[in-house]
Amino acid sequence: MNWLDQLNEEQAQAVTHAGGPLLILAGAGSGKTRVLTYRICYLLTRGCAPWEILAVTFTNKAAAEMKRRVEELVGDVEDLWIGTFHSICVRILRREGKQLGLPSNFLIYDTTDQLGVVRECLTELNLDQKRYEPRLILQTISSAKNELIGPEKYREEADGFWTKTIATVYARYQEKLLANGALDFDDLLTYTVKLFQEHPDVLEQYQRRWRHILVDEYQDTNHVQYVLVKLLSQGHRNLFVVGDEDQGIFGFRGADIRNILEFERDYPDARVLKLERNYRSTKTILAAANSVIANNVARKEKTLWTDNPRGEPIVLFQGQDERAEAAFVVGEVERLWAEGRPLSSCSILYRTHALSRTFEEEFIRRGIPYRIVAGLRFYERKEIKDVLAYLRFLANQDDAFSLSRIINTPTRGIGDVTLGRLVEHAEYAGWTLWEAVRRVDEIPAIRGRSRDAVASFRELMEE
Repeated sequence: MNWLDQLNEEQAQAVTHAGGPLLILAGAGSGKTRVLTYRICYLLTRGCAPWEILAVTFTNKAAAEMKRRVEELVGDVEDLWIGTFHSICVRILRREGKQLGLPSNFLIYDTTDQLGVVRECLTELNLDQKRYEPRLILQTISSAKNELIGPEKYREEADGFWTKTIATVYARYQEKLLANGALDFDDLLTYTVKLFQEHPDVLEQYQRRWRHILVDEYQDTNHVQYVLVKLLSQGHRNLFVVGDEDQGIFGFRGADIRNILEFERDYPDARVLKLERNYRSTKTILAAANSVIANNVARKEKTLWTDNPRGEPIVLFQGQDERAEAAFVVGEVERLWAEGRPLSSCSILYRTHALSRTFEEEFIRRGIPYRIVAGLRFYERKEIKDVLAYLRFLANQDDAFSLSRIINTPTRGIGDVTLGRLVEHAEYAGWTLWEAVRRVDEIPAIRGRSRDAVASFRELMEE
């Protein structure tokens, strides 16, 4: 147990907590990941089985890092569940989703897929996409789901032309997802809550399994995540949450900072610990951060401190325009480079990618190499989405959206008109789109080369 010696007093109190609800207010750079990791190790060394622990993080990267650290300390923990809310809910729904009528091989639509479904709904409802912007509609639907408001409840509460229109699109959007054997990211959470609320026996099974629940970045939880955690922890009440309301920045995603501010109301017997020692920053940076964050109204009182050196002063430069700003920043990079600092040790953070241009022009003018860390993510690139669409359709022939994407990719002579006739006949005959492809010979509106092209595609997919 010598690894406990690596903790400060407050960290050690958190790690060795006897049980029951615990809220850890962990300031920036105060070692919260270490506390979470060591808490898991502490439980394992005290006789808790790996499958009795559930640790929830907000990113796959954080989950992988936490599992790696645990394995370094106590060895292999294959049955330990560490993951994001979404990945954990996927695992639960793959196992238990049949209780809600979900196929075990349901697809998960990403943002691009979801926008495609919304656009199709708008087209079918004869709604102008300039007036009803698909991204805004999708954002509205997502917000409703995060508040556990389904299509029926949304329609009941709609009190104006806009909200009534959204309610109609929302209902059709959800119907299309289910018809294609698909869920979106928000559904993963809402359906898991629905599963637990409608099937208490399933909830009890998971409550008995997970005797200890740990949640990272609790300030970033939204309503559906809050309900999910509360349901799972009701039995044993060994809830260990780590967060910092001063670092809550995801309100636009539905995160509700009240979840952390009102934790003690939800759990009156909760213990609260503060981690205020910062290991990351200089005294100068902490002083600046503390003076700024002290102006927040909705926060719990804490002051970060450090034993680190005072460090260099913070520099504020106010340029006349964006070109003067870029010249100053790039000039500083050039100075550091000349002093022997590697360029890879310098980062420029800007508010939006539109601002990168002036910095790039200045780097080019001075002959300094640079790299933009941006662009499309791997799974958002067209060629990757095309390949995934093939694989998704092969896994689930009800997936009309993937089929529509691949039927003429690469180009094989099946244009929009032919695809439209396939869709139209499928709706008329009560077929799936794939059944229309398979039975193209029975569709009078598709003849000649178009029919041959569809038949050739059918043979390819069947093979």
